[in-house]
Amino acid sequence: MALVLHSYWRSSCSWRVRLALNLKGLSYDTVSVHLVKDGGEQHQAPHRQMNPMRELPVLMLNDQPIAQSMAILEFLEESYPEPSLLPSTPLDRARVRQMAELINSGIQPIQNLRVMQRLGRDYDLPKPEQAQWSKGWIEFGFDALHRLVEQHGGRCAFGDQVTLADLCLIPQLYNARRFAVDLSAYPRLTAIEDELSRLPAFHAAHPDQQPDAVST
Repeated sequence: MALVLHSYWRSSCSWRVRLALNLKGLSYDTVSVHLVKDGGEQHQAPHRQMNPMRELPVLMLNDQPIAQSMAILEFLEESYPEPSLLPSTPLDRARVRQMAELINSGIQPIQNLRVMQRLGRDYDLPKPEQAQWSKGWIEFGFDALHRLVEQHGGRCAFGDQVTLADLCLIPQLYNARRFAVDLSAYPRLTAIEDELSRLPAFHAAHPDQQPDAVST
């Protein structure tokens, strides 16, 4: 099955999927969709046909698109179960999904580009205040996540096995730095980041390693 990932180098949701593809040893091609150029290529007709929500990533399976990163991750887990990105018991799987959704639903959407643009366009909020607003939501979510990791984490967010929670955590730490979050308040999260950064799959998925990366 041919896999083609439509992504943007700094999209945290695309990053999650790159991590899953790499960890499962799957070959895929990448098509860049620039989120800012020409008003955002995600708003143009070819991408809207694949994903009416005009978001990234989209994983093409031959000619069939799957959108929404968590749906893609669950598809990959079901279709390519080894190595598994979920624990073995239902309760532990629920805890991992709780951590992943804390980021996916509770942090990332509030600080993404579309929200920031609307804060400026519709509410006249200057960019520094937009960033401060988003920073506060990241900190709110990390306060909760750090407590969960202290309860259930090991070398990874949940125990010592890489799971969907780690795939969401690592990109969100990158975003947190962009918004000047003081990560010294979350030592368990940064310790996991240090541990996982040594793995080739994580290095290859980093934004700086992507074909459409630009210097910042």
